[in-house]
Amino acid sequence: MNTTPDSEFAQGTTHFGFRTVGEDEKSSLVRAVFDDVAPRYDLMNDLMSMGIHRLWKAAMLDWLRPRPGMALLDVGGGTGDIAFRFRARGGGPVVVCDINREMLAVGRDRAIDRNLTEDIEWVCGDAEALPIPDRSVDAYTIAFCLRNVTHIDQALGEARRVLRPGGRFLCLEFSHVVLPVLRQIYDQYSFRVLPWLGEVVASNRDAYQYLVESIRRFPPQAQLAARMEAAGLGAVKYRNLSGGIAALHSGWRL
Repeated sequence: MNTTPDSEFAQGTTHFGFRTVGEDEKSSLVRAVFDDVAPRYDLMNDLMSMGIHRLWKAAMLDWLRPRPGMALLDVGGGTGDIAFRFRARGGGPVVVCDINREMLAVGRDRAIDRNLTEDIEWVCGDAEALPIPDRSVDAYTIAFCLRNVTHIDQALGEARRVLRPGGRFLCLEFSHVVLPVLRQIYDQYSFRVLPWLGEVVASNRDAYQYLVESIRRFPPQAQLAARMEAAGLGAVKYRNLSGGIAALHSGWRL
């Protein structure tokens, strides 16, 4: 298993799964992966997690506690899953920002099908350079996206920039399993089953091989919390979900 720290990559390079690539290459590689799997993205989430991702997303919304007038920026949520849940729970206006136009197209189509066209804006943009004004949103969510960002610290800084004072940052991401027995089972499942599912259901084995590898390359829970604090977010906490298969990180712009 490859767990090379980011600091050990040569200048100008980063990781794409277990591959070392140029920093200027990664965003286009990630974009290509998600453009290809966009039509089956939500179906694959259900199959890969056996539906548990729905409980994880519900936990994130429970922690956020949407209220009328709360303005949300959901980054990397192109298919609209978090936005729709936020609105259903009484939240205010949402901007969905995603680097993948194909994912955004899926989300807009889903919104039209559900007659959810009011107070949801769809924006194509990069988490590292958000096309969003300073101090303009009450909450920032990012679900299963941060591990795909080339410069995580830059994305965290952008999150702080766009939050109003007192605004909330929440990240839901695959993380590092903390139970040894579960870790062994999970490793076998993810490295053997997930790429096979990607090949059979989404016709793209490589995309889901990248998914598995990108999870292993993502910072452990405590390290991500420290990086959030370094980016200027305060009162940072995290919760492990399903034994650390996923984790929720919370921080505030103080």
